[in-house]
Amino acid sequence: MGGVLLYLAIGKKYEPLLLVPIGFGAILVNLPLTGIMEEGGLLYFISFGIKHGIFPCLIFMGIGAMTDFGPLLSNPITFLLGAAAQIGVFVALIGSVLLGFNIREAASIGIIGGADGPTAIYLTVKMAPQLLGAVAVAAYS
Repeated sequence: MGGVLLYLAIGKKYEPLLLVPIGFGAILVNLPLTGIMEEGGLLYFISFGIKHGIFPCLIFMGIGAMTDFGPLLSNPITFLLGAAAQIGVFVALIGSVLLGFNIREAASIGIIGGADGPTAIYLTVKMAPQLLGAVAVAAYS
């Protein structure tokens, strides 16, 4: 199965960034007498990275390293499109504080300005669960 995934990724160019690590890992863990799944083996490093939140940082650094800034450099005004969502967070936060919401509720409302639904819902569950319904509707509409 790991070989099939590697073939699809390399030979057919189907999602190579996803299938190469999965295929390589499938082959690696099925090699006999490697000690990968024993104490101190590969499983230790995988669980350590998951438990301490290292992998999301590595993933986002990798995505950032693959970012193509060619369109931004050829047309710098497109920078405003990327900055709009980040500015929206602060505009919504300050606006909701001015309307009388406490800072935790204002943070939940402000994150809607970031145009990212799952983040808005996660933050609202942690900061102001009473606003979850309204934030979920606003974040996904």
